[in-house]
Amino acid sequence: MILRQVLMEGAKALREAGIEGPERDARLLLAEVIGMPAARLSLEPDLKVTEAQTKEFHGFLARRAAREPVSKILGRRNFWGRDFEITPDVLDPRPETETLIDLALKGAKPDTILDLGCGSGIIALTLLAELSEAQAHASDISQACLDVTLRNAKTLSVLGRLTAIKSNWFSEIRGEFDLIVSNPPYISDAEMAELSLDVLNHDPHLALTPGGDGLAPYEVLAKGARKHLAPQGRILVEIGYRQGPDVVRIFQNAGLAQVACHKDLNGHDRVVSAHQS
Repeated sequence: MILRQVLMEGAKALREAGIEGPERDARLLLAEVIGMPAARLSLEPDLKVTEAQTKEFHGFLARRAAREPVSKILGRRNFWGRDFEITPDVLDPRPETETLIDLALKGAKPDTILDLGCGSGIIALTLLAELSEAQAHASDISQACLDVTLRNAKTLSVLGRLTAIKSNWFSEIRGEFDLIVSNPPYISDAEMAELSLDVLNHDPHLALTPGGDGLAPYEVLAKGARKHLAPQGRILVEIGYRQGPDVVRIFQNAGLAQVACHKDLNGHDRVVSAHQS
């Protein structure tokens, strides 16, 4: 079969399975199979797709139809213009998290960074890649997450400026930092029931929800920030779009200064920032 026909049939199969954006996903999966950038597929509509490639593509389609995210099928996710390895052990990075990166880069340039609950390392490693003089500590309670972070750090050539620490929030953290960042689990018990199967069945629940109202990690982050932020240091945390007022209150009650809530490109509350008082 030729590429155009294989692609059309793949998109049709995903559409019938109820997948949103079936043409996009089919293009990404077929591009992976034939080893070609997705943007070039339209330039090679009559390319012969082998039987083995077609079989592999059908396997990918079946996984996507079962609501496995494309990033988990491919094993990578593009974030802030760079590809990061993604495994079943880590949260699939969301585009909204780039709001936190944007805010971090707009402020005073930090020499020392702490990323709590680093997952695949996208926040700490992106900041290291953008800030050539910075050093970062990345912590997570999961050794599997730290292993992914270390591999991503090597790929991005920032391994020499990264310290990976297995820690339950601040439990093993020592010292002060110019910038503390975190995308903690924040989905409430009630909201977990509303998640898409792409997220619910393929992201680790430990990275999604702390249980209850989803706010418990922010109490820990606010208290720890007072101890571990350097003078004039900042903390930036991602939040659920309904949590802005609550997280602002938590940070203010902890004694942090200049507490503010920032919106993402969709106009939703997404990041809360504060300074050492």
